[in-house]
Amino acid sequence: MGKIVATFKIFPEDIVISPDEIKEKIKKALPENVSVHRIDEDPIAFGLVALLVHIIMPDAGGVINEVEEIIKNVKGVSQVESQLVRRV
Repeated sequence: MGKIVATFKIFPEDIVISPDEIKEKIKKALPENVSVHRIDEDPIAFGLVALLVHIIMPDAGGVINEVEEIIKNVKGVSQVESQLVRRV
C-alpha cells in the first residue's frame, strides 16, 4: 500500500492559544501509522495564526476523514480544512 501526504489548515479557538501547544497535541493524538511531516505557521490577522500541517498516512479509504476527525477533537482547535492531498 502506498502513502499520501495531506495538508490540513488548522485554526485555533482563540489567539491566546499557543500554536506550539496545538502542534504538540496534534502530534500526540495521531495514530502510529500516521506522522507529521512538517508544520508551517500561517498568520491570518490580529495575532491569529493558523497551522498548515503536512501529514503522511497510508493510502487507504477513509484515512483522511479519520485524521481530520482526530485533529478536530484536539483541545484548542476550532476548525480543520483539508487543503491538498498527493501521493508520496
